[in-house]
Amino acid sequence: MSVRHRSVAAVAVALLATLVARPVAAHVDYVTEDSGDPLDAVAFVAEVLSDPFNAALFAGSGLVAVAGLAAYLRMRPTIVDVVVLREKLAGYGDLVPWMLRLAVGLPLVGAGFQGYLFAPTLSFDPAASPLLRLLFIGLGFALLFGLATRIAAAVGLLTYAWVLVAVDPLVVLAVEYVPVFVALGILGGGRPSADDMLLEVASTPGSYYGRVDPVHHLKSFLDERTGPLRRYVPTVLRVGMGVSFVYLGLIQKLADPASALRVVEKYDLTSVVPVDAGLWVVGAGVTEVAVGLALIAGFFTRGAAALSFVLFTTTLFGLPDDPVLAHVALFGMASAVFTLGSGPLAFDRRVGRPALGEEEEPIAAAD
Repeated sequence: MSVRHRSVAAVAVALLATLVARPVAAHVDYVTEDSGDPLDAVAFVAEVLSDPFNAALFAGSGLVAVAGLAAYLRMRPTIVDVVVLREKLAGYGDLVPWMLRLAVGLPLVGAGFQGYLFAPTLSFDPAASPLLRLLFIGLGFALLFGLATRIAAAVGLLTYAWVLVAVDPLVVLAVEYVPVFVALGILGGGRPSADDMLLEVASTPGSYYGRVDPVHHLKSFLDERTGPLRRYVPTVLRVGMGVSFVYLGLIQKLADPASALRVVEKYDLTSVVPVDAGLWVVGAGVTEVAVGLALIAGFFTRGAAALSFVLFTTTLFGLPDDPVLAHVALFGMASAVFTLGSGPLAFDRRVGRPALGEEEEPIAAAD
């Protein structure tokens, strides 16, 4: 077998080991009603890994993953497929605002109709709070249409901050909204969007709409001012996604193994892969933390985003009662990160050849 084929096989084995090592990428609180008796996290991990079989499987999976990554990083510059893929993805940068608008617009509309504050665990009565319902539905549709996108993103960010400070800090379960709102505040609606269409009409000399539209000059001004920040949008998105993963793995699994064990028991995950239930929890938590740290550092960014997308998909098929809308924003972020790559301030910039030159921006500034 050639060196190239061995490297591809190693990556495939590493991916399989990672999938086996973790149950789901779901928010534990979304699929369980209570956590049961609390468990000491450190003692739990120590007990699980004190079993020789668990320790060997855990360490072996980690070594295979590391070896696969090392082989890929060594061979990457010679794999034509990867180079072509990255160059093609670089051409999709102008569609990222549209991806992000869909990613948060749809779940916001759903949150308004179903009655919850970003996270499905934070419910409210839509009949008793019609203005709150109208706020979420209005924000969702404004973002879906790309109408007053920056204003909608700013209102969404302020609403999230209000829920975090004044209502329930557990809205951190839906922390993925924050980087998406920030990114949309920088990018605007992009195209296709109502903002882009209306600006084109309003800025055309002799148009009737241009005489009555009072805000298109403001949009042009904001597009110009946010232009230098556009190159940092990939960084904002991958760090935000990484923080979400670290929270899922560290806080919801490793720090609260009782809740994670209830997920394993509820869906009989040990019958899918016959290993100790505790190893499911430890493997899931460690893997999610590792993926999150890789995204934060900008290491193997597109690979981590692609793996995240696969895991989110398998979660939705594996957990029939998992709220789909609650994960749409994560799907959108994973798609955007996969499209844009690591951006600046990333480890990938030191170990690989970017598809774009250092002087090029992943999302071109608006005209």
